[in-house]
Amino acid sequence: MRRKASLILLAFAVFLAALSPLLRWYAFPRLAEVPANTYQDMVLEAKNATLLDYGTMKARKVSKVTIVQTLKGDVEAAERIERTAGRDVVVWDGLSYVQGPDGKMVSKVPERYIFDAHTQEPVHATGESVDGAPVRRQGIEFKWPFLTQKRDYRYFDAQARVTAPIHYKGTRDFRGVRVYYFEQTVPWTEVPFPRTMPVAGITPESVAKTGTTRWYTTVRRFWVEPVTGAPVYGEEIHREELRGGTLLGGREKVTAFAGHVKMREDYIEHTVALVKSNRTLVLLMTSYLPWGFLALGTLLLALSLSLEARGRRPAGPEPADPAPQPVTV
Repeated sequence: MRRKASLILLAFAVFLAALSPLLRWYAFPRLAEVPANTYQDMVLEAKNATLLDYGTMKARKVSKVTIVQTLKGDVEAAERIERTAGRDVVVWDGLSYVQGPDGKMVSKVPERYIFDAHTQEPVHATGESVDGAPVRRQGIEFKWPFLTQKRDYRYFDAQARVTAPIHYKGTRDFRGVRVYYFEQTVPWTEVPFPRTMPVAGITPESVAKTGTTRWYTTVRRFWVEPVTGAPVYGEEIHREELRGGTLLGGREKVTAFAGHVKMREDYIEHTVALVKSNRTLVLLMTSYLPWGFLALGTLLLALSLSLEARGRRPAGPEPADPAPQPVTV
């Protein structure tokens, strides 16, 4: 009976020991993915910013500029692309909507971001675009890979339509969450005008005829939770200028927008709570269950060996035959 129990415990120990690395190195890369039907929004604000008044073409100080960013997953488009890409794909339709303190639209820039659901690497397919213009992304955007590493990454800048390094600057604590801090500086770069302009009747084509160009620079900062690869906070020190041309009335340049863009407080709290919840799920597959299975397998192996040793222990000496007794009549 002991030998049978020992063999059963040994079988469970071997199974758990084999399951531990399989869960971490085989199952996790295939099961951990960004949901295709994701919907999320975020509000950022730049207080005491500088904004161009297109009526007078002069820059003025304003109390606040608000940026509303939304990401919506297109499940049907993702399934259609998956049939030819041969891998799990996520399609995000994003919109960056900027409005002034009076609530009027300053700009809105849509984009379609197509990427691998597991690795977050770009997937090039029809529809990949920024503001209606086709692009071919390189590097990440919006989200870092699961199990983010302490290294530089390549990050796509939607304004300039270029990819540049975003540098790992150290590990920090953000509201009780251990995060990696990344920073990217985009130098002054000429960028296209948005297709939707804030003044009716003005188009990028009509502005181009005046010879006026649009320039942009930013310092982009992200605090990324490394297990999920999700930013818990982000901000930009952002500047835009219009330069040259007859539109400026002989001036060399004018500030179109300048401000320190930060996430609104309520969205910070929501994002931190969401990332903490998702972090537990990822840790379950990468740490808690693999190490737990390994520890339990080791314990069962020890019990199996113990039972086997007890089963093979030699029995004590057999009792001697009783001495013959005299026969009485």
